[in-house]
Amino acid sequence: MQNRSFCMAYIKTVVAKGKSTLNKQPKIMVYSTSDVEVYADLIREAGYTNVVAAATPAEAEAELTDAEIILCWRFPLDLLARPEAASVKWIQSMGAGVDDLVRCEHISDEIILSRVVDQYSGPMAEYVFAYLLYIAQNIARTRAAQSENRWDPFLTDVLAKKTIGVAGLGSIGSEIIRKARAFDMNVHGLSYSAKRADLVDRHYGPDEWLAFVKELDVLVMILPLTEQTHQVVNREILMAMKPTACLVNVGRGLSIVERDLIDVMREGHLRAAILDVFEKEPLASESPLWQLPNVYVTPHLSGMNTDERVGQFFLENVKRYLANEPLHGLVNRSAQY
Repeated sequence: MQNRSFCMAYIKTVVAKGKSTLNKQPKIMVYSTSDVEVYADLIREAGYTNVVAAATPAEAEAELTDAEIILCWRFPLDLLARPEAASVKWIQSMGAGVDDLVRCEHISDEIILSRVVDQYSGPMAEYVFAYLLYIAQNIARTRAAQSENRWDPFLTDVLAKKTIGVAGLGSIGSEIIRKARAFDMNVHGLSYSAKRADLVDRHYGPDEWLAFVKELDVLVMILPLTEQTHQVVNREILMAMKPTACLVNVGRGLSIVERDLIDVMREGHLRAAILDVFEKEPLASESPLWQLPNVYVTPHLSGMNTDERVGQFFLENVKRYLANEPLHGLVNRSAQY
């Protein structure tokens, strides 16, 4: 009888400790200059009560103490050097790019880094082909003729049988390839590992840029920003492309030497440059890119995601984090993405 009473008391103690552990929630900071309260409310609605929101560096500094998890976009990284940041154990980026986090000297190796994955592929691929079709069909000419009530028949171009080169064969690059196949295009690819070389008709490595670009009708840049990809496309690479080729950059602005691209476009060497990312954002109003013929500028919108989808991705990762399970989108620091 005494043994049974002892066992029941022991079980109650274990259960009580378990409940205490479950009820002890980490402090989560949400940082973004826009929609920060939307994200915070989504997390609170999921049952997490220790959630704070910050939309400015000053607000982030005030709330940093005891924060264990940070969900953020362009967090003021200098704050991570402060003693108040000693509690931070995990930083979840709201986007796919984490080059700023990987390069930050204030983030120790003990801090977990993760990024959003598998949510941008469809929208970004549609962006790419929306512009390629716009150019191939010369919709601008059709619209101009319509505005003048002018009948202007002409021979349009097609994407079929053209060669598209995809630099970066991750989930986004894979979706661009899938859609390119639907348009009966030839597909070449370049990646810094050959893991997905089977997706393309011809694969090139990081030392084969000149050979890669010379036969392309379209070059799509979707590489992450690393030491190897920083300004990898320069004047030599651009001039090796066909004068009739189109360049699309939906990856990282710093993967292209912007001054070289401006010079090449001024010289009329490429048919078009479709740019959604830039060396510095927002793109300065005095940049020549705004006014150059056949340059299409968009404000980093190809991979736009919804607050709810990013929030749900984060909440799934919070569950995994609390259960000591591997996170989705875990960053490989050696690969820098």
